[in-house]
Amino acid sequence: MKIGDMIAPRKAFGDALVELGRINPGVVVLDADVGTSTQSILFREAFPERFFQCGIAEQNMFGMAAGMATLGLTPFASTFACFVARRAADQISISIAYPKLGVKINGSYGGIPTGKAGATHQAFEDMAFMRAIPNMTVIAPSDAVETRKAVFAAAAHPGPVYLRTARCDVPVIFGPDYEFEIGRSRILREGDDVAIIANDLMTPKALDAGRILEREGVSARVIHMPTIKPIDEAAIVGAAQTIGRIITVENHSVIGGLGGAVAEVLAEKSPARLVRLGVRDHFGESGDYEALFTKYGMNVDSIVAAAMEIAR
Repeated sequence: MKIGDMIAPRKAFGDALVELGRINPGVVVLDADVGTSTQSILFREAFPERFFQCGIAEQNMFGMAAGMATLGLTPFASTFACFVARRAADQISISIAYPKLGVKINGSYGGIPTGKAGATHQAFEDMAFMRAIPNMTVIAPSDAVETRKAVFAAAAHPGPVYLRTARCDVPVIFGPDYEFEIGRSRILREGDDVAIIANDLMTPKALDAGRILEREGVSARVIHMPTIKPIDEAAIVGAAQTIGRIITVENHSVIGGLGGAVAEVLAEKSPARLVRLGVRDHFGESGDYEALFTKYGMNVDSIVAAAMEIAR
């Protein structure tokens, strides 16, 4: 893959599982009857004896994954993000996070892009829920390159990990030499008028906004924040102290996700002006996802407008 290619992170997730499975015989995959959607089916095709189809029984699946982790295996339990947060909260909290078991959870179809499935399948609260659970690491990679590297990092991490993977095609923004590290952000574009902090599929939109802003005479620092727990506090404080004007952009509710996490750091460490772009306090709806990004004030033009306003 090369920069600019359009690749769905869910496909990169499935490919990475197969690659990981070849070098780590302890990797097993559990699926809640959505393998063709999450692309965990690629692992089933390569290693059928290490793939466990649990059916539409997410609570049971996470309990099984917890048991496998106690045997020294590295289970990846995969389903839609909405079912992770809404249907299996108790099992994830008590059976996995409380004993600090190394279960890796794939929450696919996060946020707005769910193939027009609407409010029932649009997870706007999954990262808020996951980051509130003790011992849980929360990662929202941007493109296919980072998703692959995040899968390997999650497997090597000793505790539970929540990995969010998008359904739709996302432009590749990282080259093959990109190094992913849990808890570390990346400055993708330098600037001193406003800082734009983004993750997931919103980072390419933030980069597009940064290029437009440059033509308008506004210098935007674009910070990619793939891990929201543990979050890179130093990068946030640095932006607050050197710029003082910050915008967060997320494919998630502004309550408890990236925007909430950044606000917490600013409130405790270095107060600064903050504008949060994301889903407000409402359910989603069915429709073309770019049209919904526009309706909810989360498209490139919305980022540009917010930056122009805050930079004045």
